[in-house]
Amino acid sequence: MNDPMDQVLATLRDHPDGPQRLLVTGWFSFEDGEVTAGDVLALRAAEAALDRAGLAHDTAWSAGFRPGALHLEGARPEDYDSLLFVCGPLHGAQIRALHRRYARCRRLAVDVSVVDPDACEVTGFELVVARDGTGSPRADLSARARVGPLPPVVGVILTAGQGEYGAARRHETVSALLEKWVAGRDCARVPAETRLDSRDWRLCATPEQFLALAGSWSLILTTRLHGLVLGLRAGVPVLAVDPVAGGAKVSAQARALRWPAALSADAVDERALDRWWDWCLSPAGRNAARRRARQAGPRG
Repeated sequence: MNDPMDQVLATLRDHPDGPQRLLVTGWFSFEDGEVTAGDVLALRAAEAALDRAGLAHDTAWSAGFRPGALHLEGARPEDYDSLLFVCGPLHGAQIRALHRRYARCRRLAVDVSVVDPDACEVTGFELVVARDGTGSPRADLSARARVGPLPPVVGVILTAGQGEYGAARRHETVSALLEKWVAGRDCARVPAETRLDSRDWRLCATPEQFLALAGSWSLILTTRLHGLVLGLRAGVPVLAVDPVAGGAKVSAQARALRWPAALSADAVDERALDRWWDWCLSPAGRNAARRRARQAGPRG
């Protein structure tokens, strides 16, 4: 069987009555674990196989990641006859606790790393379909899982400084609003800095490196003057917010560059942000940014 889920399905069906209630778990289920993109994609692949086979199941999530979902604390062991653990290393106290809590269930593991084949975390499972650690390695389930349309990539460039503006500073309030708002958008967020540093690998060392980075984004959200100017130079739409009451250098640059997607600290709210976000990501916004880039100075 080439598909690791085929072994899982065969084992689940190897019962006179078949599986009655199946609980799907993984490191994404543990309160003190972590949820990775690979974990979730591997889970999707496993759930898709279960759905195609007509096997009903519940999935337990970390309460910290999905507060409103089913959690291990609410998944009563007496309600299940089978448990499937998906993705990650079979090692640690969390796995041992899972075995104790669901001791009456048939326990299976798929797409896992086996560090020590003789460890109780491994031997506690009736079936282990490993991706590595036993025999030839298998491709991780995340490599084949279905994904939806990819969201925009948004560079987020905020400033907390600029003490020269004194009592007119609204930086903390504006940044808090923008951080909460952008966290609720379906996008890939990239925290970034216009500050250069030749010693810190996390920062660009030259303006050209920053322009190359900015050019890979779909949109820039910024409270910095150069976030606006260099974003437009890279041909990327910019949603700019001036963090100074009454407007200061960000607003001035927006006027100088004739860029409409700029809000003042006094007028910014979620409704205005939503409107300009949609415009920036529209053909009109993208074309306007490209026109600004063509009007910029020479590149070489």
